[in-house]
Amino acid sequence: MNKNKFPENFLWGGATAANQCEGAWNIDGKGISIADCTRLKKNVNKKDYKALHGITSEDIKRAMETEDTVEYPKRHGIDFYHHYKEDLDLFQEMGFKTLRVSIQWTRIYPTGIENTPNEIGLKFYENLFKEMKKRNIEPLVTLHHYELPLYICNNYQGWYQREVIDLFLKFCKTVFNRYKGLVKYWLTFNEIDSVFRHPFTTLGMVPDRFPEEKFEEVVYQSLHHQFVASALATKCLREIIPGAQMGCMITKTLSYPENCHPENVLLALKDNRKNHFYSDVQVRGEYPQHILNEWKRKGINIVFEKEDIKILKENTVDFVSFSYYMSKISSINEEGKERVSGNISSSVKNPFLAITEWDWQIDPVGLTTSLIELYDRYEKPLFIVENGLGYNDNIEADGTIRDDYRIQYFKEHICAIAEAIEEGVEVMGYTPWGCIDLVSMSTCQMSKRYGFIYVDLDDEGRGTYKRIKKKSFDWYKEVIESNGKNL
Repeated sequence: MNKNKFPENFLWGGATAANQCEGAWNIDGKGISIADCTRLKKNVNKKDYKALHGITSEDIKRAMETEDTVEYPKRHGIDFYHHYKEDLDLFQEMGFKTLRVSIQWTRIYPTGIENTPNEIGLKFYENLFKEMKKRNIEPLVTLHHYELPLYICNNYQGWYQREVIDLFLKFCKTVFNRYKGLVKYWLTFNEIDSVFRHPFTTLGMVPDRFPEEKFEEVVYQSLHHQFVASALATKCLREIIPGAQMGCMITKTLSYPENCHPENVLLALKDNRKNHFYSDVQVRGEYPQHILNEWKRKGINIVFEKEDIKILKENTVDFVSFSYYMSKISSINEEGKERVSGNISSSVKNPFLAITEWDWQIDPVGLTTSLIELYDRYEKPLFIVENGLGYNDNIEADGTIRDDYRIQYFKEHICAIAEAIEEGVEVMGYTPWGCIDLVSMSTCQMSKRYGFIYVDLDDEGRGTYKRIKKKSFDWYKEVIESNGKNL
């Protein structure tokens, strides 16, 4: 196969998340979500993961008492709620075959416990998907992308109480029935492996509401509920929309041993196996033995209902999707060594890799490695649903945004995908993250820009919301037009 030849049906596009782009956080019947409670963090140490993702009951109380959108930027996003047709026109101009979006649970069921869905919310997504179809853009829809209703966080201890499974399935059945003629590709939980990295964002769990010594067990129990919910949602999808496909979604946290010391090699193997655990359950339909052994060693007791093992085994996913931003280093001796930050957590710095201004390592070869590794492991189609470069873009005096650094980043990563395809890996598509600038997940900044399209908005929420094409816009358009040949 030609190194730059992608399959004819390859799904080129881009990725977003509703809570980071929609805005309109408290209109048309939408309820408050956990994302609406995450604050702007401009001057936080990027390597301080607790400062970036930690939250307390007091923080939530403070958020509930204000309608402020400056301190809580996800509440305004980039106002995609009112600009989506304009944005879809730009995506169509680039030639998008697909667009990854998510449905905010709180737009459909404001608290999560209502018996009747919010029709205005349902209609918004129906209009969105119809407008995408008009432009020949296939929706790729995430059901749970860090958008849990705050009511469930406060009244059900996030995903810890099993009743949340039924609440989630009610939401899933509602959207499957409503959009069965419009959406073919679905994802259950975004980066489900992030439950320990940021339990509030992923599970709606606030650490100070649980005994510290029991928190690991609580997280695993909540994760089990999400695994069961994912399997049951997959079952429902197949019953309601025959022919539709469900994927799982993980953060690909590829770990290299720091050197060839056998203990570093073994540590990297174990670190990678921990990452695979989350997709193992959803693809293979069962818990790997090493996790069961870990629970036994630590005295962790996870409650399984009678049918859970059968549910997981019988309702595995159709494809594996993942985000890939960087690799990390596994070291048996990290003390005193230079570290870098990242989407996944901090790590010992790899001296062979460049880093971004947000201290994230750039490793396109790691994407080839990840694709080969995942395909050999699962023999299921793969979908890269997040990948990209955050940068503080500047508008030049002539009004242009010359983001050659972003073009170089994508060129290298697209070549890496092509190399994996040449090795026989089945790759469904590629949706770079934040194809339009949006509010950052962790720091809630606008200045950390990923898009091919600039949005005139700063970290304090000042700006016109005007959309401006960057240099990378026309470059990516040519890439799609040539199906990956013209880089």
